[in-house]
Amino acid sequence: MKILAINGSPRKSGRTGIAARSLNRKYGVEIIDLSEGDIPLYNGEAYQAELDNVKSLREKVKEADAVLLLSPEYHSGMSGALKNALDFLGSEQFHSKPVGLLAVAGGGKGGINALNNMRVVGRGVYANVIPRQLVLDPHCFDYENDTVNAESAELVDALYKELVMYVKMREYLLQSEEA
Repeated sequence: MKILAINGSPRKSGRTGIAARSLNRKYGVEIIDLSEGDIPLYNGEAYQAELDNVKSLREKVKEADAVLLLSPEYHSGMSGALKNALDFLGSEQFHSKPVGLLAVAGGGKGGINALNNMRVVGRGVYANVIPRQLVLDPHCFDYENDTVNAESAELVDALYKELVMYVKMREYLLQSEEA
């Protein structure tokens, strides 16, 4: 099973990256790290589809069985870096594919708007955005060990397990259609 995490933070040392690396270490998910700045600003011009970084992004998302979208909340929405990357993608990569959502917030009641924003865009590309979603606040991280703390790891685990369940359901349905 191939699960891909997209770290939607433009910051090299942000908490969203910590969450993505935690998922990589625990579950072996592949990470596309948007803080590397490899994805150009989407402008809709045809030549962009031929860029190696854009081709790689599209290929990796298309080949994945599921995708985890991770984003900090900026001004009540997902990061511009994540939205920009998603603008290069569409139903060819996402149709009926299970997608999990994780937002990283500054504390208090933040994060929910980024989740809603990602969910709306997920619908726009025909993804199957799963019901469970997660917001991680600053207290959820073990900064010294570059991971989430034990309590938050349980929440991440529940999100990951539900995503895997949706992957298995999709595989079952696709096999049933072939029979």
